[in-house]
Order: sequence, then C-alpha cells, then structure tokens
Amino acid sequence: MFGKGLESVPLTLDYQKFEKLYKAAGESTLVDLAIDTEAPVKVLITEVSTHPVTDKLLHANLHKVNLKEKITAAVPIEIVGESPVVKSGEGLLLVLLHEVEVEALPSDLPHHIQVDISGLTQVEQGIVIKDLVIDRSKVEIKDQEDDELVVKIDYPQMAEEVAEVAPVTEAELVAGVEATEQLTEEEKAAREKEKKKEEETKEE
Repeated sequence: MFGKGLESVPLTLDYQKFEKLYKAAGESTLVDLAIDTEAPVKVLITEVSTHPVTDKLLHANLHKVNLKEKITAAVPIEIVGESPVVKSGEGLLLVLLHEVEVEALPSDLPHHIQVDISGLTQVEQGIVIKDLVIDRSKVEIKDQEDDELVVKIDYPQMAEEVAEVAPVTEAELVAGVEATEQLTEEEKAAREKEKKKEEETKEE
C-alpha cells in the first residue's frame, strides 16, 4: 500500500479473496482495506501484474487516496445493446478504445462507462468521446479529443477470391512461341525497310 506522504507498506493478501475483489472492483472503484486491527482505509487497486503463462495474479499496488483530492484512473468501456447492422451481418463492430483515463474525486470515479451501440443503424456510424454518457460536472476525460472514435461500424472484410490458373497445354505453348517468332520476323522486316529508306534519303 502506498499514498501521498506515506511510506509504502508491504502486504500479503489472501489470493482468492483478492482475486474475487479485483474482478468486481477493477481499478476505478474504491475498496476498503483493513490492516490487522487498524480502521479500514479507502484504496484503489492499481498496476496489477500477472504471470506471463498462467495469468495468475502476482502483485498489485493499493493506492490510499485522499477523498478530497482529485485523482486520475483508467475506466473501462463496456459495450451494451446490439446494432441492427451488426446483427444482420452487414456491418462489423470495431472497438477502438477499451478504456479512457479520467480525473475525478475518488468517490466520483465511475466503475465503467457504458456505450450503447443499439442506435448505430448504418455502416460507418460511430460513437465518439463527446457522446459518452458521464457526469461531466464531476468526471473529466483526459488526453482524448472530443471527436475521437470509441466504437465504429465498418464493412465486414470480404474474403479474397483466388483465381485458379488453368494449366497451359503443350500445343498452346508451341503456338505462343510461333507467334513470338512471327512477331520478331515482322519487326526485323520493318526495321530493314526503315533502314533502307534512310540510306536512300542520304544518297539523294
């Protein structure tokens, strides 16, 4: 656990209890932390590290917050609803932002921000930052432009058609060679004729 003006305190937590709590609270919801017999304090779970293979939780920082001071936190985007064009297969939903960083008092931090896509009825429609439904008087989105896309309906990727090349027969190969030889002889005749004409012009 760490906090402003406090020395870091190393802690050991019950794994199963912490895993369950982290799944429910995420990194933008205040939780109560009681150390031994001390009174509980409000903390945010941050910087959770996991095992690269098993994905088991290994370490987390518990940020003791001042309830009267604004802080920044990453708030996840939650997609709700169903787009008619996605349902019909005419469009493909692209989620371009999975979380946004916000600034607010700890008690005003949203657990998540819902994005309802049921109103997206056409391909190339989208929802941008300024469309997000949050209390702007309490929560400020940081480092994102108002017109930055959060989600968008795009055209589904078409499978590339691979044209089959028909095998060339021996007769076709011979005909091709003969045509090339004939063209070459015609080119030679034309050059000879042009050369002869130039010589006659010089003699005159």
